[in-house]
Formats: sequence, structure tokens, C-alpha cells
Amino acid sequence: MATVNATIAGRQFRLACEDGQEDHLQMLAQDIDVRIEGLRKQFGEIGDTRLTVMAALMVADEMSEAAHKMRRMEEELDALRDARVVATDRAKAASEAVVGAFNSAAERLEGITRKLNQGVANGSNVAIG
Repeated sequence: MATVNATIAGRQFRLACEDGQEDHLQMLAQDIDVRIEGLRKQFGEIGDTRLTVMAALMVADEMSEAAHKMRRMEEELDALRDARVVATDRAKAASEAVVGAFNSAAERLEGITRKLNQGVANGSNVAIG
């Protein structure tokens, strides 16, 4: 377990974290410190506790907005996945229809070729196919 010394609202705090998370924890502490200092400049000296609560509420609000946005994006992703499945099914059906049309045309051409070749065998000089 690692420790980080961080300054928040002018006070030093010794914070514990998992090994390798020291820089991340330091960054989070700096973010809170910047928020508190910004609130202090905006509202003046209204007390460390109030400033800390206000900063915490700001962070909670951002987390709530991020969670809401993430839910909307997940719903959009699900809709896109569903649309992709529908498009794939339509493309497969269209491909099968084209193959069927080509097969049908080939069968008709083979039938015409047979009839023409039979006509040639019965006295015409031209062979087809």
C-alpha cells in the first residue's frame, strides 16, 4: 500500500492508495483543491466545511451527468446494434434474391439455348451455346 501527501484547501493530508495509483490520487487531490480554491474566490471565506461540501456536490453532479450520458450512449449503441442486425438481414435477403434472379435467368437462357440447338439439329445451320 502506497501513500501520497496531498494539499487540499491549504491542509496537508497523507492518503493511502494501491501501489501504482499515486499519480492518479495526487491528480484527484489537485482537482478537489482547485475546485475549493475556485469556490473560495467566488464566495469568499464561508468556511472550509461548506467549501468542501460544495466541491463534493460539484463532483457528484458531474458524475451524475456522466452516468446519464453513458446510459444514453449505451441505449444509442444498442439501437445501432439492432439496426446493424436488421441491415445485415436485409442485405442477406437482397443477396439471396439477386442470386435467385440470376439462377432463374440462367435456367431460362439454358432452356432457350436447348430449344435453339434442337432447331439447329432439325435443319438449321446455326448452333448456339
